[in-house]
Amino acid sequence: MVAASGKESAELAGKIGGGLVVTEPARALAERFEAAGGRGKPRYAEILVCWARDEASARQTAHRLWPIAGFSGPLVTELAIPAHFDAAAKMVTEAAIAEEIVCGPDPARHLERIREYAAAGFDHLCIHQIGPAQEAFLRFYEREVLPKLGERRAAA
Repeated sequence: MVAASGKESAELAGKIGGGLVVTEPARALAERFEAAGGRGKPRYAEILVCWARDEASARQTAHRLWPIAGFSGPLVTELAIPAHFDAAAKMVTEAAIAEEIVCGPDPARHLERIREYAAAGFDHLCIHQIGPAQEAFLRFYEREVLPKLGERRAAA
């Protein structure tokens, strides 16, 4: 598997990789991967979510534990030491995090994000729950999200 964040790395993944790994629902990356030799190979994506009993709690948890989701451009790959990450994280607002991470207990929002990635051409999705409510998140997906995905779901 080859991780890609731009068209050149997606093309390289298609040429040399057994599959593509991304963290954004960018159709252009999937298409570039496929055109460069990735046709028929798996396309993986990570989706960040933060389930909690209410959206406000989820937003606070996601902001506290995963502020890098609000970093833009190549910042994540260019910061050299943890102190640089800490400094950059102070500039990220809770609202910015909520734009990047699905926060809260609304199954429609979780399904919308999953479908966004599927529509962009990604066929293997990793749902990354941020925060300590792992068991509750799994039960929520078991009851409220996965059944609504239909037969396309191969594994939970």
